[in-house]
Amino acid sequence: MFFALDGFLFAGWVVRIPAIKQQTGASASTLGLALLGVSAGAVITMMLTGRLCRRYGSHAVTVACGVLLPLSIALPAQTHSALSLGLVLLVFGAAYGGMNVAMNSAAVDLVAELRRPVMPSFHAAFSLGGMVGAGLGGLVAGGLSASTHLFLLAGIGLLVTAFAGPALLRHRPAHTTPEPHTPQAQPQQKLTPRARRIVVLFGVIALCTAYGEGALADWGALHLEQDLDAHPGLAAAGYALFALTMTIGRLTGTLLLERLGQTRTLVLGGAVAAAGMLLGALAPTAWLALAGFAVTGLGLANIFPVAVGRAGELAGPSGVAAASTLGYGGMLLGPPAIGFLADWFSLPIALTTVALLAAAAAALGYGARNATHT
Repeated sequence: MFFALDGFLFAGWVVRIPAIKQQTGASASTLGLALLGVSAGAVITMMLTGRLCRRYGSHAVTVACGVLLPLSIALPAQTHSALSLGLVLLVFGAAYGGMNVAMNSAAVDLVAELRRPVMPSFHAAFSLGGMVGAGLGGLVAGGLSASTHLFLLAGIGLLVTAFAGPALLRHRPAHTTPEPHTPQAQPQQKLTPRARRIVVLFGVIALCTAYGEGALADWGALHLEQDLDAHPGLAAAGYALFALTMTIGRLTGTLLLERLGQTRTLVLGGAVAAAGMLLGALAPTAWLALAGFAVTGLGLANIFPVAVGRAGELAGPSGVAAASTLGYGGMLLGPPAIGFLADWFSLPIALTTVALLAAAAAALGYGARNATHT
């Protein structure tokens, strides 16, 4: 439920970016700098959240962030300049980053206890929440102001946390003994240099794919509406379709990992995402671009969960925090990079960088083949 809530709230925000852009009068580049606040806030708090999880437990930190995230989502619609937008997005990003590290740390514990590669299933809930949030946003975009919409999302988020939080707080994660073939470091021990390098490698893979997820979230609707003359509702549906195919890919992710193994899953996903994003960025019609977004979602679906999960196996909450920090560094680089490239060249050309980084993730996934189980 917390993974789904995270995706639901984030998607509800991103589909209102065009309206917030108009409200603040920001250009593409200044909007990109303002959107930097989300990623900057997330990255700043992620390593701190890893330490908080070790001290207070990932369940308690997840619930705390489940309160902070809904409270912060109502803030962007109250701004009227790019500067004030960027400042409140720092708060939103801090809550979002904390939630991601805490809930992924809790999920890593459950994966270890279950002894099955079910990490993609948790991320499927995130994508499902994103699909619902984006779909709902598309439906209400013409009838509700951004302020009213985000205020309602805040209320929904607090209700979900009030319902699910007590159940999570009643249960502490089990401490399981790693299997002999799992090079898992104990949380209180220092990582070996090799393990640290592997964590960084998977963090860079996460970075390449988070860049793509962030680009489609922040710029996908704008690309469809501005470059391909799509109706605002159809433009909002672009991210919903991306989230739908990502959900489908993640729901089948456990089976895919059991059949293909980590290396082939990473390489195949990166290659498919690269091809899909080239179509999504350069297609001459909105419908072809939507098809490209759909293929991109299938390709990116399981790369981030595998990368973060593998880092968590190696180093517990510290590994999740390190890989997530690097991963969301992709979102940190993405918004301003695409914004400036859009001003210098065009938004479609800027979006092709997503394909380049997806291809890089495939290459790194192949290079990491000796660090994976299979």
